[in-house]
Amino acid sequence: MTPQLKSLQDIRKLAASELSLKARLGYVALLLVASGGAIGLLALWFTEAHLPARTQIAFGAMTLICVSWVALSAWALTTRRVLLARDRLIGGYMSVAFTALFLAGTIVAVLTTGQAAAFGAAASGGVMFLIALRVLAVARQRFAALSARRAELANMGGAR
Repeated sequence: MTPQLKSLQDIRKLAASELSLKARLGYVALLLVASGGAIGLLALWFTEAHLPARTQIAFGAMTLICVSWVALSAWALTTRRVLLARDRLIGGYMSVAFTALFLAGTIVAVLTTGQAAAFGAAASGGVMFLIALRVLAVARQRFAALSARRAELANMGGAR
């Protein structure tokens, strides 16, 4: 067997492997935390008889956010093909969307109440939004690099 053929076989074996143990444990932790968050929110929401409309909207939004993180982690854990950083890309878009929603809510709170706590929440929301944008940018770069490498290997005959 030539070294080049051996290298191609090694690349195929690596590309066909599942999630690393570290990634798998991270997704299990995300699944557990997001499930617990959704269950806690739903339990609180359904046991409180007369919540204001804005509180019910907030509980609904937070529950949907938790459920979407559960769905992402379940998808990543059950997918049996190479993810090529798609999970990171989807997670990046989700984090940008959810932090933007939080930031918008805090800006509304600042404009309607003007309280110091609302300003603090808006500031932390702005920081979280910037971090989410950075996470998304890194995920897009990683996805592009892996996609380019996959195309390169396909042109060499090393990928299916």
